[in-house]
Amino acid sequence: MSTPTAIPTAADVAVDFLTAMARGDADAAIALVHPDIVYTNVGLPTLRHTGTVKVLRGLDGPVGFGVRFLNVSADGNTVLTERIDEISLGRFHWQFWVCGRFEIRDGLVVGWRDYFDNLHMARKFVRALIAVVVPSSQRPLPAPRPIG
Repeated sequence: MSTPTAIPTAADVAVDFLTAMARGDADAAIALVHPDIVYTNVGLPTLRHTGTVKVLRGLDGPVGFGVRFLNVSADGNTVLTERIDEISLGRFHWQFWVCGRFEIRDGLVVGWRDYFDNLHMARKFVRALIAVVVPSSQRPLPAPRPIG
């Protein structure tokens, strides 16, 4: 007798998507992207599928991504994530607050919109630069736990 497989909730899909990015698993993240995706980092150009995949493929290079979830809330197929994101390159670890809105359709991310505070990001950028020289002033985010 086989055990029924649980259908992932919209919140599961959003968390799995970001966690795959944090693991550096671009293929797993791309597998969760809907062909009709619209991705917007507020203040930057909106990307469609090809541009989003290009961004995710950037995880295959030297630039790393980390995430720490502060809050995840879902209402139907809409998921809000409040989190700390980290962009890293070598000893440089830029950590900043982000609020993300995800629209999930057919178990895939079809809408992804991230909001952030530019002043906060600028301050955190300076802190990341200082931490390159004084590593004890900031710790990198921990690696994500495996999914499942």
